[in-house]
Amino acid sequence: MSTAQPPNPAGSADSAPATAADRPVDLAGIGIGPFNLSLAALAHGVPALRTAFYEQRPAFHWHPGLLIDGATIQVPFLADLVTLADPGSPWTFLQYLKAHERLFPFYIAERFQIERAEYDAYCRWVSERLPGLHFDHRVDAVRWDHEYELFEIDLTRLGPAADGPASGAPAFGAARTDEEGRALGRVYARNLVLGVGTEPYVPEPLRPLADAPNVPVLHSSDYLEHRERLLATGHVTVIGSGQSGAEVFLDLLRNRPLGAEGLHWMARTPAFAPMEYSKLGLEQFSPDYTRYFHTLPEPVRDQLLPRQWQLYKGIAHETLDAIHHELYRRALHSDGWPGAVLTPGVTVRTAGRIAAAQLELHLEHTEQGTRARHTTEAVVLATGYRERRVDTLLAALDPYIRRDASERPRVDAEHRLVLDPMIKGSVYVQNAERHTHGVGTPDLGLAAWRSAVILNSLLADPAYRLPSRTAFTAFGLQPSGRCGTVIGDPHLPDQRTPLTPTRT
Repeated sequence: MSTAQPPNPAGSADSAPATAADRPVDLAGIGIGPFNLSLAALAHGVPALRTAFYEQRPAFHWHPGLLIDGATIQVPFLADLVTLADPGSPWTFLQYLKAHERLFPFYIAERFQIERAEYDAYCRWVSERLPGLHFDHRVDAVRWDHEYELFEIDLTRLGPAADGPASGAPAFGAARTDEEGRALGRVYARNLVLGVGTEPYVPEPLRPLADAPNVPVLHSSDYLEHRERLLATGHVTVIGSGQSGAEVFLDLLRNRPLGAEGLHWMARTPAFAPMEYSKLGLEQFSPDYTRYFHTLPEPVRDQLLPRQWQLYKGIAHETLDAIHHELYRRALHSDGWPGAVLTPGVTVRTAGRIAAAQLELHLEHTEQGTRARHTTEAVVLATGYRERRVDTLLAALDPYIRRDASERPRVDAEHRLVLDPMIKGSVYVQNAERHTHGVGTPDLGLAAWRSAVILNSLLADPAYRLPSRTAFTAFGLQPSGRCGTVIGDPHLPDQRTPLTPTRT
């Protein structure tokens, strides 16, 4: 790396006051969701590494609209922020339980999966105690400074300063404010990690629904905010065959009038299918499979992902059982079948508003080739999420980002964007590399492992010892690399040199 330094370095007898470029962080994180929170927690165990993470929201929240009472996360509690890389960390879920004097109740409960609300509370507990996290800070732009060989990050402080002892606090100048009087700041970093998460996705044919006035049409991510209104609505349609759609449908079903449920659940998939949850099937969420998938040619990866939908778009067996049990119970206690319809294999061709408070969906059944019109008074779109676009944020870096045949960023084995060699720093991505790393990308179970891989790649001496093998299945006839070994993109020369960061 270049030894160029900013002018007037701190400590010179006749120098000007030190600037933000004199004290860069080794790693700056943009976004504080579970994945960057995992990275921050593991980085806390590496004293030599100076980090800072920024989030525009005022506090940590994980899918607040879907924290339905009784809903559980679909991975064991061991898939917390740190355990699978560092079970001795002070930030494990078990440490959270100990702090709240709930270790023995949890032990006696014998629960492997925990409720979503408890996972959210655990992450918030970590976020409120972990140094180096800056909420109420919006990242506005990122540039590469060729003179200093650092990333330059512009921020806006949206709320009152509350950085405390955290490292990497941005330099906010009193003279630098926006048109609303909010403080503007700038930090410098040797490396970046993007963890901005995903955003609700609405397919094109369903987008007119979102603009319908006077009729509740919402994405499942906002379900709890509108739950009472939906329960009071005469007829509700849920669209989507995944876990979120199933949980919303079940919650509505349990709380609607017996015999007058007024519910319709429809999906494009040929069945309301269970998630693949066999033990050998779950090995496709292992580091071994992630590395194998990354070595496959791009066309093979693109063909493989859609065929694996039941690995991440299916429904938990327990949820399907609960839905059937509730339908059966209602059939026993009402005069006839319950007023709930479940229709898989259906696509919505077009949609629009009719009358003052009704919606009309134009449906097509894929297998029958038949069409029909469906009228409802409310729609919940459980249509999933897509990676949040960062085009504007990274506009200045765009010319340096190398892309694949589909114009997607290329990502190496260590979760770094492949950049022009002119950029000496690294830009890592979290939950934005499914096209290169496979179905495990958004899975909470790989969070700690991926965080450890990223941290190890930054250091001359790895901080976390990762296992050389994690699955009984041998994926492919040729080995795709040992999981504990830090290697670069097998299709590219090594792009980066590990550094030994020092505190400033």
